Amino acid sequence: MDEGRAVLAEAVAAYEAALGPRLVAAYALGSLAHGGFSSLVSDVDLGLVLADPPTSDDPETLRLVAESVKAGGSVLHERLSVFWGTPATLRGEAHGGRFPPLDRLDLVENGRLLAGVDVRAGLPVPDRAELTAEGAAFALDFLGPGHTATAAPAASGLGSLAPAGATVMDEIRHPERLLAEGPRHVTKIVLFPVRFLYTAATGRVGTNEAAAAHHLAQDGAPGRELVAAALAWRTTPPDDPRAAAELLRRQLVPLYVHYLDDHIARLTALGEPDLATAFGRWKDGLPPISPGSPCGVR
Repeated sequence: MDEGRAVLAEAVAAYEAALGPRLVAAYALGSLAHGGFSSLVSDVDLGLVLADPPTSDDPETLRLVAESVKAGGSVLHERLSVFWGTPATLRGEAHGGRFPPLDRLDLVENGRLLAGVDVRAGLPVPDRAELTAEGAAFALDFLGPGHTATAAPAASGLGSLAPAGATVMDEIRHPERLLAEGPRHVTKIVLFPVRFLYTAATGRVGTNEAAAAHHLAQDGAPGRELVAAALAWRTTPPDDPRAAAELLRRQLVPLYVHYLDDHIARLTALGEPDLATAFGRWKDGLPPISPGSPCGVR
């Protein structure tokens, strides 16, 4: 965790130099704020609040500083993920910034002030409907069929998802390919739908630990052995790749079917028919559930 905090400190200093008095506040977000940070797999999430009004130069200024910090020479430098807004954009009174709903919720619930003045008091938080719909749209774009997940934006918390030319759907069909991408990649593919399920059910930030505990506590929930294993893989990679691939082969598809069925019902109830239909097509494109899986044959 100290290494991640050091990267955040470097980034904050760079933004203070570039922005001067326009930088109102800087926050640690994600696992460096709410716990569960793993140098093996975690992102380094930074939230910035700039003075109003947002300017046309802000995105480029912030991008250039982020690129300079990411060139710092370590893997954790490369994982820096920057979210930003102004008090007005965070209140929904102005356009601009980059603070998707789940990350705004993380800011309000868990943000750890690193510099400046805390401005979170009174900021509105997204409701479960917004969190569910926005999370579903992201999942469809970067995990769903026909999408090459090579450049997921910082808003995702996922970082790079798949090698060029590959898709998550390909990797679900061939778990050995998924494992070959390393523990950071495979744990995100397993745990991301679990985190979405937790947020949709609770309206809370789906930390890996909380989301996994919520899933494991449900009698009959599919993929519980895999979810527990993936949580452990965040700090200790699997020592038996063959057994890990077999576990993925048996339990990853049932886990995704469970996630998709849950969200098809939620999205339908929320009046999001296009997303619900797209999730239905996604489910239809999954490989059949193997007879030995907990869910039987689909």
